[in-house]
Amino acid sequence: MKDQQMITQNQVRQWMSLYHQNINANADELNRLDAAIGDGDFGASMQRGLDAVAIALDELEDNTIGGLLRTTGSTIVSAIGGTSGPLVGSLFLKAGMKIGDVEECSLAQLAEGLQAGAQGIMDLGGAAPGDKTMIDALVPAVEALTKASEAGDDLETAVKKAAIAAADGAEATKELVARRGRASYTGDGGQDSLDAGAQGMNILFTALETTVISS
Repeated sequence: MKDQQMITQNQVRQWMSLYHQNINANADELNRLDAAIGDGDFGASMQRGLDAVAIALDELEDNTIGGLLRTTGSTIVSAIGGTSGPLVGSLFLKAGMKIGDVEECSLAQLAEGLQAGAQGIMDLGGAAPGDKTMIDALVPAVEALTKASEAGDDLETAVKKAAIAAADGAEATKELVARRGRASYTGDGGQDSLDAGAQGMNILFTALETTVISS
């Protein structure tokens, strides 16, 4: 995998599949985290959304990266609804739109796509880094991916750095006080508890790392 700079549509399919598997495996924990500062259904909601994504991607004839990501995003929005559906869905929709209808993309294109996705979430939800949301894991991961691309790192090294940044970002939410959403009304703002959405982004980037390394 050394010196690889391209990610293929097949890897994106594998990434979404592993993301689905890992969300399923961690759904109870995500629900528990969400219960501390929210409705307690984030894991179940993501399971429902990604179950629908698995069916949609299996039936999808479009084998471009943009098509796969846009379908993932629109399906999540439709299947989950509420607050988390549009936010998580926006990540994939905006990334798919930015990357476009190509069967493989460079590390730089992947980073640009995920940057657009992160910005889409911030525009839609109004959250910023430090607000104790999924942004606190997503933005550091995307920044790490971008810096790795600019430094000329190979794809494997870049996704490892992104996964570490996402994990660190998620862990750091334990010290933050929520300033957005239901969590901001829980008295202590969920301090001392990981944010479920940030942990979900940690799972997403761990799945990307595993996909790239095992390909």
